Amino acid sequence: MRIRKAGIILRHDRDEAREMAREMAGWLAGRGVEALVDRIEPDMDLLVILGGDGTLLHVADRASRFDIPVLGVNLGDLGFLAEVEAEDRVTALENLLAGSLVVEERMMLAARVCSADGCGEWRPALNDVVISRGSLDRLPRLSVWADDELITAYRADGLIVATPTGSTAYNLSAGGPIVRPDLDTILVTPICPFMLETRPVLLPPGVRLRIGISGRWQGEVGVIVDGQAAEPCLAPGRVLEVRAAEKRLKLVSSPRRGYFEILRSKLNWGGSNGCGGPGDERGDGSGE
Repeated sequence: MRIRKAGIILRHDRDEAREMAREMAGWLAGRGVEALVDRIEPDMDLLVILGGDGTLLHVADRASRFDIPVLGVNLGDLGFLAEVEAEDRVTALENLLAGSLVVEERMMLAARVCSADGCGEWRPALNDVVISRGSLDRLPRLSVWADDELITAYRADGLIVATPTGSTAYNLSAGGPIVRPDLDTILVTPICPFMLETRPVLLPPGVRLRIGISGRWQGEVGVIVDGQAAEPCLAPGRVLEVRAAEKRLKLVSSPRRGYFEILRSKLNWGGSNGCGGPGDERGDGSGE
């Protein structure tokens, strides 16, 4: 991977991000790489994100559109997307320039709202597309179709349509499954469903979902794409369409930690003492 031009995107509410950006820009310049702060240009070979998952989500659309790999340096709390910890940032850059890091391709979604007057523009999502009733008192009935087949009509506070990358975001809080990000699948998870037997569904990536409000419910529900409200809202007579996006996000993996190691760390799987090896039921490494 030849890197000649890179962008450095900051999380502006963190003072250390600005100092770190100056340091990294100087480090890259010393190795013949032009580094621009808070700019994304189509001819860039790399984007370095100094922030958290929210900062990375904010640039995922343009990064995928221009086919620019993204290296996320975590200055936030969880860091499922920004996998590289701040202390590992120079090592990650060294390995990237040496061609020894893995660049993963993450599936994305595209969503739009259609009505009798036509359809809006497709909006990309790396994590999820969420339908939320907000503060309304009544529960909407959301009919979900996979191509020409009705899945079911959910009575719930809302619905999450997520990618495998987004399975550890809102989907996880709503009781949905964790899915390895190298799998291609679309997750449909109801939010606080009225019927307890309602369960999340995993679908193949080739389906096109159509979601509408059924029954006599006349209100509007919000559509949120990667944390940003979309217009128009979903209402009777309108349909939300969701499909796999044509573009994928190229994401640089952590140089030191695997996916499940990150999950164990962030979710505290196995408790504070960690886990033992295979066959170790006690979890203390003794195998007894």
